[in-house]
Amino acid sequence: MASVTDTRSKARPQEPAKDKAAKDKAAKGKTAQGKVPMSRRDDRWRVSPLTLRILAVNVLALALLVVGLLYLGRYQDRLIQAELEALATEARIFASALGEGAVQRAATADESGQESYELSPELGRQMVRRLALATETHTRLFGVDGTLLSDSRVLTGSAGKIEIRELPAPPAGDPVSSTINDLYARFIDVVPSREGLPLYREEPGRSSAPRPAAQWPDVERALAGEIGATVWRVESPGARSDLLLTVAVPVQRYKEVLGAVLLSCSGAEIDGAIRSVRSDILKVFAVALLVTVALSFYLAGTIARPIRRLAQAADRVRTGHGRHAEIPDFTRRGDEIGELSGVLRDMTAALWARMDAIERFAADVAHEIKNPLTSLRSAVETVNRIEDPGRRARLMAIIADDVQRLDRLISDISNASRLDAELSRAELEPVNLGAMLSMLADIHRATATPATATSEDNAPPPRLAVELPAGGNLTVPGLEGRLTQVFQNLIANAVSFSPPGGVVRLAARTVNGNGRSGVEITVSDDGPGIPEGKEDAIFERFYTERPAGEKFGIHSGLGLSISKQIVEAHGGTITAANRRAPNGEIIGAAFTVRLPRA
Repeated sequence: MASVTDTRSKARPQEPAKDKAAKDKAAKGKTAQGKVPMSRRDDRWRVSPLTLRILAVNVLALALLVVGLLYLGRYQDRLIQAELEALATEARIFASALGEGAVQRAATADESGQESYELSPELGRQMVRRLALATETHTRLFGVDGTLLSDSRVLTGSAGKIEIRELPAPPAGDPVSSTINDLYARFIDVVPSREGLPLYREEPGRSSAPRPAAQWPDVERALAGEIGATVWRVESPGARSDLLLTVAVPVQRYKEVLGAVLLSCSGAEIDGAIRSVRSDILKVFAVALLVTVALSFYLAGTIARPIRRLAQAADRVRTGHGRHAEIPDFTRRGDEIGELSGVLRDMTAALWARMDAIERFAADVAHEIKNPLTSLRSAVETVNRIEDPGRRARLMAIIADDVQRLDRLISDISNASRLDAELSRAELEPVNLGAMLSMLADIHRATATPATATSEDNAPPPRLAVELPAGGNLTVPGLEGRLTQVFQNLIANAVSFSPPGGVVRLAARTVNGNGRSGVEITVSDDGPGIPEGKEDAIFERFYTERPAGEKFGIHSGLGLSISKQIVEAHGGTITAANRRAPNGEIIGAAFTVRLPRA
């Protein structure tokens, strides 16, 4: 049977008032040195930084998409191209009509003496005015030498010339609309940029004098027999730039170029169409922005708020003086935050359990050390008053036993206190349990003497019988030294409780269950068994219940407790039970250790 220890209910020692006050003062000092409580940090962050980041990322992605849609460069190019084609068609119609109806014979023949033709300025003015009435284009007629013959916006009468000019649109009445229009005007100059377009300027007096080709490139090309088209940039009051489209077509009669007709129109319709499309895009953007912001706050709420609650709860656990603070349970979420919540709850429970174990361990150690110290004190106080050499020798023997007991107890306590740290740092390696059990059995046979028996000096000691499966894989990951310590404790325990000539059986086998494979080792003896109801208590610290006649104090009661700690650190379990005969009689004890293979 195993080395059993006596269970005592140990009350947690009351913390002295002075120590508690000192701890409270130290905690306050730590907070004052820069550790701001979580509740105060929350006041500085009305909106979570994580919320702001999520919002920024989502809005930035949407904004980049909208800016790309608002560019509309190719859409504007297609509109300009369609407008130029329509303007060129009108110009060809005007040129054909002028070539038929505004041509007269020239006063002089050409150099070859043949009859030639020229444009009639008067007929040209009348036809240009009538043709331009049906369209909204500005129509000009040029002679073959580049002279302006007619302008649809210049009326000629007896009182002189009247020039018709389009007035710019009146500015928006309220400041808000004016500001919006100004911003939009600056925007359309950049997206797409109009800085690369040639600048168009109307100059005073330019309608009467011949124009150089550099100022009228379309007219120059038309007088050369080709169709010319140009897109101009016109400076307008304010910040915006307007578009002006011009197309020049040659006026011909029998393939002879007699002049050129120049049609120009404003790009206001193009700007209006683009502005309409952009307005629709911005409306969709506004709706999408509202949805994005709402979803961002919802997403941030499902992430930031639970994380903040977990952080606040962890802070309360750290700074609190009791166990009232609990980690919120978000495990039902089924996501990473739920997993974090569960891990934090398990960690907190493990910390409290470890703190309780440390407190109990300290109280148990103090209690166990106090017993031999009390015996030592009594013996030391008595030895000076005894003059009988025999009694004094017996007292000195008691003092020596108590000192050995203290030394053994302190060594076992030291090993137990270092065990946790060692198990947490060490790397697991493959351990062959079959070879280990065989080695322990060989060591026992080689070192066993009749003196190990418990009743008669010449009686044979208990023998070890090892039962291993043929060809079974009994290798598990673990620390070989610590697992050896476990089975040494169990074997020594079984041997100490076995009768002379008894058998201690070591049996191992592979087991499978709950989707896991492992190795099960059983150490059984023929001793008196375990007291009823103490099957779990024997694994507690300092619980000792030894065989009758054994010298008191040679066991500290930590062997089975340390064995259980080692087995559980390997992910296994250790249990104890009585062996019974068919009639129910207890015929021994059996300890079962189960270790996983992975």
